[in-house]
Amino acid sequence: MASDPISQSILDLLHAHDPEAAGIIELETRRQATTIELIASENHVSPAVMHAIGTCLTNKYAEGYPGMRYYGGCVHHDDIERLAQKRAKELFGCEYANVQPHSGAQANMAVQMALLKPGDTFASLVLKDGGHLSHGMKINFSGKYFNPVHYPLTYDENDPNFEQIDYDAARAICLEHKPKVILCGYSAYPRTIRFDRFREIADECGALLMADIAHIAGLVAAGVHPSPFPHAHVVTTTTHKTLRGPRGGLIMTNDEEIKKKVNRCLFPGIQGGPLMHAIGAKAVAFGEALKPEFKTYQEQVVKNAAALAKALQERGYRICSGGTDNHLMLVDLQTKSADLTGTDAETWLEAAAIITNKNGIPNDPRPPRVTSGLRLGTPCTTTRGMKEPEMIRIADWIDRVLSAGGDEAVHNEVREEVQSLCADFPVP
Repeated sequence: MASDPISQSILDLLHAHDPEAAGIIELETRRQATTIELIASENHVSPAVMHAIGTCLTNKYAEGYPGMRYYGGCVHHDDIERLAQKRAKELFGCEYANVQPHSGAQANMAVQMALLKPGDTFASLVLKDGGHLSHGMKINFSGKYFNPVHYPLTYDENDPNFEQIDYDAARAICLEHKPKVILCGYSAYPRTIRFDRFREIADECGALLMADIAHIAGLVAAGVHPSPFPHAHVVTTTTHKTLRGPRGGLIMTNDEEIKKKVNRCLFPGIQGGPLMHAIGAKAVAFGEALKPEFKTYQEQVVKNAAALAKALQERGYRICSGGTDNHLMLVDLQTKSADLTGTDAETWLEAAAIITNKNGIPNDPRPPRVTSGLRLGTPCTTTRGMKEPEMIRIADWIDRVLSAGGDEAVHNEVREEVQSLCADFPVP
């Protein structure tokens, strides 16, 4: 069921060595191949990235940084890490890049530890409005050890910027609380971020600007979304999602002093040995992102998101903020049915081979485990080669499933149609 001969060969070897584990992996391979993936934070990596993360680089401990390791035998690990750094810097137009974070959350932790002391104040968008756990949620390290204050979205339905960042309110909150760091960049925000405006606010209140571009990194790299540089003092991101690399994190800056602080806080502050196989795969993914076809891909991601959002609006669903500028959208299910929850929608759609995630909407009356919305994204479908006509078909399927409620017959009908489309657009 694997999509390339090398992957199939690896699965065959696994079957001979450990059939139980191999069977589970093969089932997941089949699931991905036969479902439409609309989770905005996921993507399908290339076979090259997939194989890079499974190389002998996983065998080596390489604590420290290139040229300053605590173990011998790291000469080639230095080379692959330097290659990943070089490509990241070229890709995002920055002076320094740390490719060792195991995840985006750990990248954020390292930066916050570098720039803040326990109890210090930072400003961010609250989770319920599209922020992230590591942006100040009380049960997360960022909310336990630091003091988050939150700026809001615009909540006036008559405002053309309804459910978008309220930059004037953000300025007022930052001038009142004088945070040491202002954090922008979000987990469920469908609009363009004005990094230049945030830098003006940061300069006015004496703060450093941190941009978390985990979701939009691929768009930024391709020039489809404005870059946080030169406005942000430090930038974090994941390397998966729109960047289409392995799961991992990345920290970038143009400030040498911030670089030194961040490097110390990441290692030995919160991490030990870096995952060198993941760093090797990051280098491969960054190389792919530097090619002209990556820009074409990201442009199509945005076109597909706009087409899917429009098609859902035409079928009676409200899209939060009125639309999308990037790869994702938040669908308000209440406008279709007052009783329809994100939990139900996610479950029914999965039964029809359409994979989504329930998500809160701004001012959601329901708790996070239930929600009134879905977050949808187009990186995966675009990677498979789908375009606007397929987005319209997907919107039709979503509407058929949700309109039918828990009707298993409809789920089965749609699943067959989805799997037929998936066969025409295979996973890389």
